[in-house]
Amino acid sequence: MALQSTDPSCWVKDHGDILFSYCVVRIGNKEIAEDLVQETFLSALKSLHTFKSQSSLQTWLVAILKNKITDYYRKKDVLKDTQSYLSNTESEFSDHFFNPSDGHWVREVMPGDWSTSADQDVNSKEFDQILQACIHKMPGKLIPVFISKFFDEEDSETICKDHGLSSSNYWVIIHRAKLLVRSCLEKNWFLTGNVK
Repeated sequence: MALQSTDPSCWVKDHGDILFSYCVVRIGNKEIAEDLVQETFLSALKSLHTFKSQSSLQTWLVAILKNKITDYYRKKDVLKDTQSYLSNTESEFSDHFFNPSDGHWVREVMPGDWSTSADQDVNSKEFDQILQACIHKMPGKLIPVFISKFFDEEDSETICKDHGLSSSNYWVIIHRAKLLVRSCLEKNWFLTGNVK
């Protein structure tokens, strides 16, 4: 294994694109992603003396960036008043997907039959663009929790702690986010003939 360069003058060239891609997926805004990556490099430069090479430099930089992203969402108070938001939107959200009289799916939004090649589609660039658009069309309160769960693969306890959520609010957010992403993917990918 080749030695990695901890020379900060190489960071942008060696790690900039990866950090930017990681961030833009989670934030959905290129300008903010650029700012957060720059903040990550500055923080890393200030604390370079603490880097012990127990992980790769890139892993260390991603960990710093991940904290910057969490701080970004905290500062924006995205998840402020989550309980009242969830309560106020419950009937509107549920009635869109489920029949209030019997709890069954509303026919127009009932999950469709995804093709057997769905696993292959997940690896396509076009699918990735549709997925990103679907994620960032969700209400802002759902995005950081969805990203933490399904992109960063954080456990529920960590997500609740990082975002100041109760366990019940966490599960409601995950439920809603999954329904919205699935519905969006069906409308824009799986049921539109885009499946390869």
